[in-house]
Amino acid sequence: MIDRVIFAFLAVGALGGLFGLALAYAAKIFAVKKDERAGQIEGVLPGANCGACGYPGCAGYAEAIALTGAEMVLCSPGGPDVAKKIGEIMGTAVEMDGEKMVAQVMCRGTRETSATKYEYKGIDDCNAMHSSFGGDKECSYGCLGQGSCIRVCPVDAIRKTPAGYLVINRDKCISCEKCVAVCPTHVIKMIPYTARDIVACMSTDKGGAVRKYCSVGCIGCKMCEKKSPEGGFVIENFLARIDYSSKGSRTEAIEVCPAKCIIDLDVAD
Repeated sequence: MIDRVIFAFLAVGALGGLFGLALAYAAKIFAVKKDERAGQIEGVLPGANCGACGYPGCAGYAEAIALTGAEMVLCSPGGPDVAKKIGEIMGTAVEMDGEKMVAQVMCRGTRETSATKYEYKGIDDCNAMHSSFGGDKECSYGCLGQGSCIRVCPVDAIRKTPAGYLVINRDKCISCEKCVAVCPTHVIKMIPYTARDIVACMSTDKGGAVRKYCSVGCIGCKMCEKKSPEGGFVIENFLARIDYSSKGSRTEAIEVCPAKCIIDLDVAD
């Protein structure tokens, strides 16, 4: 009986050893060789893992560049500097055209300055609120203020001011556009990093209608266009916007705007 037990033990041990050797051999034969450049590229990426490049984190993007030839200019947070470093690792010159773009909330309307349709008592989520009759604001274009963008921002660049509206710190923004994607009213837009001013309104309703539901909404009066002709103001569909290729002063436009919806980002809260 004891001999049988010992035999069984030895047989199982021998089989285990054979299977182990077979697995080790298979692992060696079928091993996926890693390109050391992937590790080097990951080392120069910012590590935000924001997914703006379209790949699953910085490691996934680094592997895609090294192994499948993915574009080397897809890292928005890293910008031109990181793209240049990736090019050096891959042995090719890389240049990114254009200025860094950052997100801004194009609305300063709050429950105090904008009329509401009902009292919302749901969860603190903009998309949940928007699913209920488009949100509680009479203005269908404005910020709902529930902070969904704050929660998806990977670098804490967005905050709610004491007045109740949301602002984005352009120095912290990494251009991942997660806030843009999560906003149900599409009130968050990407603008050049050096842009100093914004028209904080997205309503294309006529001025008379805007006056009824928001005291800080653009009414398309064209005063900005008249007072700061070199400032790049363009009025379309009753809404002013700024052509940032124009570098003229916008100071007078800010001063005369009746709704005070033209905001100097350098002095705003």
